[in-house]
Formats: sequence, C-alpha cells, structure tokens
Amino acid sequence: MTEVPVRLETFANPRPERDYTITHVCPEFTSVCPITGLPDFGEITIEYVADALCVELKSLKYYLFGYRQQGIFYEAVVNTILDDLVAALRPRSIVVSGKFSVRGGIHSTVTVSHRKPGGADSA
Repeated sequence: MTEVPVRLETFANPRPERDYTITHVCPEFTSVCPITGLPDFGEITIEYVADALCVELKSLKYYLFGYRQQGIFYEAVVNTILDDLVAALRPRSIVVSGKFSVRGGIHSTVTVSHRKPGGADSA
C-alpha cells in the first residue's frame, strides 16, 4: 500500500466557541481491492465537530481521489481517513463512515469514530 500524497489543508474555525456539526459526503469514492485488483466503489461520509480547524474542501476532494489507484481493504481505508483527519484537524469529535457497493452479493459499511480526550462527553 502506498501513501496518499495529497495534503489535507485546513482553515480557522469561524466559530470555535460553539459546537456545530460539519458533514461532508463523497458519493463517488473509489479504491482498489488488494486481492482482485478490481475497483471498489462507495460513499464516504465525514461528520465532525471542529475545534480550532476545519478541513478545506478542495484538498479533501483530492485527498479522497488519491485512493482511486490504491489497493486497500474497506476497513483500512476508513480507519486511515479518520487517522489523517484527526491528525490534520484535532476535532472535538469525528465519525467517518464508508458505505461500499455490493461485491460478491454483500454490501459493507464501516464506521469509525474519535472523540478528543477531555471533551464534554468524555467518560
């Protein structure tokens, strides 16, 4: 597996004092099955509560498009997207979900989440 070379760009949250949810949906996500080499199609949904930073959409689009030639399992790609967004944004909370098209008669959804330690909802 090679690294996606696109850097996620950020900008200052215009209302950091307020919790609000930002949702981005990429309905045409594509990666490659590492076993068959065939394309995998899906929809990636990113939902987060920003802290100091928000993700810039053009860089997010090119970041996600960077997976088009990459051989990677569903579980790995969704977890990698979450890890990269957490590293770039340090959000208060984030959920990344991948809903992948039917392959072999099975539809798969992978959902991962992260909450900033010490946040209001932390246990």
